[in-house]
Amino acid sequence: MDERSVYGLSFSLITLGEVYEGIYDQSDSEARMTDLRTLLKGHTILRLSDPIVEVFARTRSTLRRNGQLIPDMDLLIASTAIVHDLTLMTRNQRHFSHITDLKLYSAEDDA
Repeated sequence: MDERSVYGLSFSLITLGEVYEGIYDQSDSEARMTDLRTLLKGHTILRLSDPIVEVFARTRSTLRRNGQLIPDMDLLIASTAIVHDLTLMTRNQRHFSHITDLKLYSAEDDA
């Protein structure tokens, strides 16, 4: 378990931005924002750093050479997980499966 967070979960700042975008597209965005803030209490928000941006650039270069580029936001999320030695939980393994250094957990495994 990751000691930085109560339940071993951390959130990338990039993921948080994507969640905010989804919330602001909803008619009940204020209630959803309150729910999100409650969910985030006790969890670590992982900010971007030089090591994360370095992993992003190196990995993006490799993916480009292999013709496997993925969206930059997804790549920043993956780079954050790699730098912090975390397992990325996702329902979209298609993009992330091209990143060899990334530990993945498919949320669909629980469905």
